[in-house]
Amino acid sequence: MKPQVRILFYSILFFLYLTLTQFILSLGGVLKTDPYITLGFGFAALNLIYAFFGLKWKPLLNIICAIGIAALALFLALQFTNLHLVIDYDPYQVKTAIFANAVFSIIFWEIVYQVKIRKS
Repeated sequence: MKPQVRILFYSILFFLYLTLTQFILSLGGVLKTDPYITLGFGFAALNLIYAFFGLKWKPLLNIICAIGIAALALFLALQFTNLHLVIDYDPYQVKTAIFANAVFSIIFWEIVYQVKIRKS
């Protein structure tokens, strides 16, 4: 995949993370589930869509990478917010967590892509 196409896919994925987070959280409120579980499943669904439309690898590899990246990125985003680096600009650390989750997901997708390309 050309770098321009990957950048376009990552930009779309980043935009979807930022815009759909509020919808996923409100869906979790309607379903009365834990927000972390709802966000995990929502981000896993976004990653699955990206994996199947963007990467077009084997289905099992797509599913494993999508779920693994969603879980790892959500965990690291929550750990990143515990550092309280931008507490002056984001007192509740919500925007920081959303932004960090999106950035971590994109970084992990690029790492997985580079490993897959180097192996092939």
